[in-house]
Parts: sequence; structure tokens; C-alpha cells
Amino acid sequence: MPDALDATPYDALLLLSFGGPEGPDDVVPFLENVTRGRGIPKERLKEVGQHYFLFDGVSPINGQNRALIEALREDFAGHGLDLPVYWGNRNWAPYLTDTLRQMAADGRRRILVLATSAYASYSGCRQYRENLADALAALAAEGLDLPRVDKLRHYFNHPGFVEPMIDGVLRSLADLPEDVRDGAHIAFTTHSIPTAAADTSGPVEDHGEGGAYVEQHLDVAQLIADAVRERTGVDHPWRLVYQSRSGAPHIPWLEPDICDHLEERHAAGVPAVVMAPIGFVSDHMEVLYDLDTEAKAKAEELGLPVRRSATVGADPRFAAAVRELVLERAATERGQAIKPCALGSLGASHDVCPVGCCPSRAPRPAAAGADSPYA
Repeated sequence: MPDALDATPYDALLLLSFGGPEGPDDVVPFLENVTRGRGIPKERLKEVGQHYFLFDGVSPINGQNRALIEALREDFAGHGLDLPVYWGNRNWAPYLTDTLRQMAADGRRRILVLATSAYASYSGCRQYRENLADALAALAAEGLDLPRVDKLRHYFNHPGFVEPMIDGVLRSLADLPEDVRDGAHIAFTTHSIPTAAADTSGPVEDHGEGGAYVEQHLDVAQLIADAVRERTGVDHPWRLVYQSRSGAPHIPWLEPDICDHLEERHAAGVPAVVMAPIGFVSDHMEVLYDLDTEAKAKAEELGLPVRRSATVGADPRFAAAVRELVLERAATERGQAIKPCALGSLGASHDVCPVGCCPSRAPRPAAAGADSPYA
């Protein structure tokens, strides 16, 4: 056993995720949680829920979070890091408020949060911070002593996140027929969001066309494409594309959509495509349906060979990256000078979200940031 690693002042890690149904009876209540306040009729939610019913009403995200938690616990124990790992969701059990209540009851006073979203955006960062503020407000209303909660920085360009994706693309290329492999195009995919949300993602100084959201994805895509070229000797063309649009048709969202892109690439004579879902930590429903079901059906219709590369999931390198991020943040909190680990041209992201970072249309309190009411 190596010497014990020091996470002081933190005494727990909280995995914070989106949540998902775990059976057919959960689907509509889960979607009601996701869309609360939007006035969407139950019948419409049943239509939307068909994606889940194709998989027996079970989203894979909860199982994948359990696997990640086990990987984190195994990594922490194997490296002498005594830090308990908890789990709370935004939209389904285990609910965030319940988990924070349990953490308070267990005497946890300084909590680090790992969100299952690697990039800057309202839905991928600030909304989680708003959920944390809501949960802390609920605990305060119950008269509980509130723990201090901090959030780990964005990890999109950490080697432990990028390297598994490089390997996934290499495996997908190797799995293509040899006669189309070298000419294959790489479509790096991520969740489409409203262009207005993208333009205001990240700190204020990063706001502009696409904001930090697009810039960060482009940097990761370039890292992977460069690594693939170095390791195969082939310079594959690539583009960042989008999937999983869910908003009103009149609101502009990031484009092109993956299915439209497949049609365009096929028309241009591309012999094969690798779809690389760099915007997703694990193979949850939007990967299984939008890529493995819908996009692959489009490719089959076109007669276009496609492969979908793996997400990071519970890869041991990602678990090690989380450990490194925890120790990095802990050292910073103790006043030590450290060099954050990051690849690419953008450098390490901020530890504390500044005021104006990824703003919401209707301002709400958000924890774990410079504007937090729970310092």
C-alpha cells in the first residue's frame, strides 16, 4: 500500500449526475421531473419516452454511474486515498437532496463534487450548481448544519479523459473494412444546445460565437485527431457535429445534426465514418438511441459503413484522473502551488466558476461558485 494521500480539507466526494429511469413505470415520472415547470402534457411525455421503452424503460446511466463509483473507490483504496464516494442525481433516485442530507448526517463538512459533464455550459455546469443550491436550501429549511460544497473543474482536456477516447477511435477505425479505413471521416459528436446558451458558455471573457462550449469540444477533437494521425500515419478529416436536439423548432440550436452530417458526407463520397461521442462521459440513452439506433439506421439506409467509438465510462484512467483532480484541488485549498494537468491549447479550467459564467435566462442561486450564497 502506498503512503496515504491527503485530500484535506475535503472529507467526501459526491458524484452528481442526471439520473434516469430503471423500469417502464419510472419513465413518465422521470420525464416529469426533467420537464417540470414547462407544462408538457403527460401524453406528450409518453411519446418522448418511447426511446426508453425500446430499452425496457431502463436508462443505462444509473448502472454506469454505479460502475464509475466502484472504479473510483477501487482507485482511491489502491492509492491510499481515504475519501468516501457518494452519489446523487438531478432527476431520479438517488436524489441529490437526499444524498446531501445523508452526507450531513454522516458528518461530512467539506464536499467535492464531480459532475458527469466535462464541458462548460448552462446545462452541463451551472444547472448542476443551481441544483446544489436548491438542495442546500432544503437542508437549511430543515435546520441542518450545511456542509461547504465545491465543484471539481472541467476535465474535458485531462489526459485521463482524452486518452480513453483516443483509444476508442483507434479501435473503431481498426474495425472498419480495410478498403475504407484510411479514407474514413471522424464525426466528433456532442449534445446540441441552443446557440444562445453556447454563446454565453464559460466565463464572460469566453462568450461569443459558440462560447467555451464549442471551443472546448473543438480542442478535444483536435487532440484526438492529432493523436490518431501520429499513431496510424493517416490524417483523417473530421468535424464537430451535434445530436439529441430537444428544443422548440423556432429556437436556433447548434448544427449540423449527426444524421444530416452522415447524409452530407455520403453525398461527398466519403467511404466510411467513425462517430466519436466526445461530449458524453458514458454510453447513456442519448448515445444508445441517437447514435447506436437512429444514426446507425441512417447510415444503413445510405449504405455508409459506420462505427461508433466508446465513451470513457468507468475506464481506470478516468478514475485515476478524478483522483488527480481531487488531490489538485485539495492542495490548492491548502495554499500549495500546483501545476494543473491539461492537454491541448486551452489549459486547465478554473476551479471556481466566476460571476457571469454560463448564465441562465432567469437568474437563480447557484452553489459552488464565486456567486454562491453558501460560501
